[in-house]
Amino acid sequence: MVMTLPNTPEDIQTQTIDNWPTKQRLVPAPIIRFSEISAAFSVALDITQGHPRGHCMRSCIIGMRLASDLQLSKSDRSALFYGLLFKDLGCSSNAAKMAHLFGADDHQLKHSFRMIDFTNGFETLKHCWKNCAVEKSTVKRFLKMGGILRSGQQGAIKLASTRCERGAEISRDLQLPEATATAILDLDEHWNGGGTPLGRKGDEISLLGRICCLAQTMEVFNQEHGWSLACDMARTRRGRWFDPELVDRLLRAEYIPDLLMQLASSNLVAEISCWEPEDAILLADDHSIDRVAHAFASVVDAKSPWTFQHSTCVADIAAGICGEFGCSPGLTQDIRRAALLHDLGKLAISNLILDKPSKPTDEEFAQIRRHPAYSQQILRQIPAFRQLSEVAGAHHERLDGRGYHRGLAGDQISFATRILTVADCTEAMTAMRPYREALKWEQVQQILEKDAGKAFDPECVQAVLNWHDKHEVPSRVESQLAAIETVFA
Repeated sequence: MVMTLPNTPEDIQTQTIDNWPTKQRLVPAPIIRFSEISAAFSVALDITQGHPRGHCMRSCIIGMRLASDLQLSKSDRSALFYGLLFKDLGCSSNAAKMAHLFGADDHQLKHSFRMIDFTNGFETLKHCWKNCAVEKSTVKRFLKMGGILRSGQQGAIKLASTRCERGAEISRDLQLPEATATAILDLDEHWNGGGTPLGRKGDEISLLGRICCLAQTMEVFNQEHGWSLACDMARTRRGRWFDPELVDRLLRAEYIPDLLMQLASSNLVAEISCWEPEDAILLADDHSIDRVAHAFASVVDAKSPWTFQHSTCVADIAAGICGEFGCSPGLTQDIRRAALLHDLGKLAISNLILDKPSKPTDEEFAQIRRHPAYSQQILRQIPAFRQLSEVAGAHHERLDGRGYHRGLAGDQISFATRILTVADCTEAMTAMRPYREALKWEQVQQILEKDAGKAFDPECVQAVLNWHDKHEVPSRVESQLAAIETVFA
């Protein structure tokens, strides 16, 4: 997926060592619609699935149009609204497994898989051969194909189960309605019982799940082939994949021009805001923002077993550094949020790179270096998160100007960013990577002290060392090993 990188903002706040703001908040406290936050974070899910930006929002427009036609209740429409925006919450949980199984880019795999009828054995077999180990020799491709065939139908069901069940679980963590979680769980069930993960059929599938299935498939085909071919697909799969009544209602000619105009809008956030039930609008308070930060940290950390729990651990270290500086509870909370969300952009990086058992090539590293820009771009879509996005997007900057993605230097790098940078690097060094073992604390301390004043702020380095003396940096090596075993077994 191609994303436009943000330009260097003109309003970078300069900080000096003598004037660090230890109380100023990164996230002001205006009233924020939860749908505004949800729309921005749905883009992160689009990236993970390999879909063009706005896929979830366009699916939401299609699905909510159906909900209006069906005259669903206020509560059902609200549950469906968030089910459509967050339908792919579990999408990162099977990314590493798919990339390993196929030896291919997980984004391309996920997107192309949506374009075929996977209940058709021959079509699925062709798709697997076309996409497995495409850059490898014929022998290696046959070996990969053998692994795919051995995993069989049960392997496919397990991949779908992991995705749908994890998505429903995160939806509950967000305290969304149970009907939203059920819709996400039923996302890939088919009217004739041929779907996954549970093989439900007909009215056994929740109505909201049936709407989500039709809406997302129509959106993918419309984006790829146009509305006419999307309609042909819906008619072909009517009664097999899709509830016949839903297909008939969606394809009514009288409102299609208006629907297509909405789908082509350059302001999808405004379009979907019109579809949230006015008398059921959800507002985001501090608690719900924290839940979103934790939820998407889990989405990011599930992308690769090597980064499992990384964001959570970085947040703990960053909060510890804040404590050493005597930061206010509000600023500490905001820096913790930035830490939880700093690697959102890694959802755009292929697992072939993230899980590669050797050091990245220059070309691969160039792709990795783009992830802070993606994080910043996603977060800055929420006006109240503007400063938070600056901090999260700058976590690989260095005091000497040799960092990325903007090459900031010196006091162009904010106090909050300096804390996040040290926390991120400290945690990364204490964890395993595909090409190296976890470093011992003595080695971590030596690197931090050597690069203090060049890469890292010296006072932040001293703060993390002081914090470590009182609170040992938790190791996630054991949890990494367990996650690795699940993926590569």
